[in-house]
Amino acid sequence: MAKTRHDGPGPAGGKHTPEPHPRQNHLLAALSPAVQSRLFPHLELAELPLRALMYESGHIMRHVYFPTDAIISMQYLMENGASTAISVVGNEGLLGVTLYMGGESTPSRSLVQSAGHAYRLPRARVKEEFDRHGELLLLMLRYTQALITQVAQTAVCNRHHTIDQQLCRWLLLSMDRLSDNRLTMTQEFISNMLGVRRSGVTQAASKLEQLRVISYQRGLINVLDRPRLEALSCECYRVVKKETDLLLHYLPQRQVIADAGDIPTVTLPRD
Repeated sequence: MAKTRHDGPGPAGGKHTPEPHPRQNHLLAALSPAVQSRLFPHLELAELPLRALMYESGHIMRHVYFPTDAIISMQYLMENGASTAISVVGNEGLLGVTLYMGGESTPSRSLVQSAGHAYRLPRARVKEEFDRHGELLLLMLRYTQALITQVAQTAVCNRHHTIDQQLCRWLLLSMDRLSDNRLTMTQEFISNMLGVRRSGVTQAASKLEQLRVISYQRGLINVLDRPRLEALSCECYRVVKKETDLLLHYLPQRQVIADAGDIPTVTLPRD
């Protein structure tokens, strides 16, 4: 069984919720039972509160994290305190590629963008399995290639596209890593992610609201019209998604629920 570790207040505000399972991370779920049997006993469950700092620039990395329902933003922090997100990591992969690629630290920092959970694996266990040159190595390398594409396309997007397009791209990447169409996020935090002024994010979000693409209230963003959101985004999102789908063949087809009331439910008998 995976161990349970509490790093702070849970994302559900103290309410009891079912414990996540490692297979909620699609990369872990894609491993064979033999590899899972070697890794799962060493996994530790960590709660990831909103804005929790996972890795700091230049610090030694001791674990690889496999998110189940959290989103982690990798950011570059400038000397003057300004920052911008260079990629997002969710249940499609892992945080900590530097560790198994030969480095012990990274110049970027990692911040929890959407609260949830992740399973972490100690550095020694990661390298031990990686050095077997088996399934984990192949999946990790393919994921690293997809991540490189995302980082490169983000740099292009930040340089050549409008704040409106950048916001659409960022919302779509975030929604791909969540189970519904809702994202808890303030405009101030979004501006830090994109590395732009808050006023620019406010204007861009207002335009999307007027077009009834999203609704925004008290830090809760609800995507109402995903096809329109994709149409308003630049080509950067499509490039990243195409490469991700090509490399990460284990990802499930994502079904977007427009209305929570459409989700079928059953009533279980009481004991």
